[in-house]
Amino acid sequence: MRKLFSKTVLVVISTFFSIAAIAQGNDVVKTAEETRGLLYSNGKIYVVVAVLVTILTGLILYLVSLDRKISRLEKNKE
Repeated sequence: MRKLFSKTVLVVISTFFSIAAIAQGNDVVKTAEETRGLLYSNGKIYVVVAVLVTILTGLILYLVSLDRKISRLEKNKE
């Protein structure tokens, strides 16, 4: 199970970096300041923040529910 998890994580990370490298392109390199300015000017920064908050909220809710299930199983075991 642990090997499967580590292989899956490795594949996801490799895919992320390859997509990021392709997305960069060879002729367009923007600095962090230009990117931030672009996101603010288009109002897309709010979309990015909303997506991040949604993902983090989902992860936290999943972990809380998983903790409750594990606690219930441990309690029933005793």
